[in-house]
Amino acid sequence: MESKKLSLVGVSLWILLGCSLSYATLQDIACLKSIKASLEDPYNYLNASWNFNNDTEGYICKFAGVECWHPDENKVLNLRLSDMGLKGEFPRGIKNCTSLTGLDLSSNNLSGSLPQDISHLVVYLTALDLSSNNFSGSISVDLANCTYLNTLKLDHNQFTGQIPAELGQLGRLKAFNVSNNQLSGPIPHFVGYSPKAEDFSNNPGLCGEPLKSC
Repeated sequence: MESKKLSLVGVSLWILLGCSLSYATLQDIACLKSIKASLEDPYNYLNASWNFNNDTEGYICKFAGVECWHPDENKVLNLRLSDMGLKGEFPRGIKNCTSLTGLDLSSNNLSGSLPQDISHLVVYLTALDLSSNNFSGSISVDLANCTYLNTLKLDHNQFTGQIPAELGQLGRLKAFNVSNNQLSGPIPHFVGYSPKAEDFSNNPGLCGEPLKSC
């Protein structure tokens, strides 16, 4: 009787875990489908590679720019979509890539403002690179809630306003760049990152260490 109970428990756990993993897999596929649908792809980098007419395990891991936790599991670890000529706004569908730790959308033609709830879309990111695009508006203070960030690159865009002081509290931050924007006001005090002048250059309105004093 005891062994039968244990067997039933084991089967129940297997079913629960199986459903959970399957759901996560479906979420990641939905994530990539949404990203592809929301962005213009003039050079067909995504259209040529991101073919969803497949049901083999790990097939999305062969897509251009997609890195998975394991090559045979549809669970996205990193998205590296730099220099593809992509157009559109920050893709909100990214929230369905729930295990994503790295996002590189640099050197494209993306525009619009950053989502004000960006931390809810990219919860576990350790690296975010949005450099060399056409993003505008203010830098979202909600980025300060992306507490795992080691790298944050927002340079060569059209951001305006101040750098949120709250970003200085990102204790894991080791690389930060907002150069070549239209930012103004004081540079925050950073607790885990040593500011370098080149990371803030070509923002005529910025002041404070390591630039001229305010």
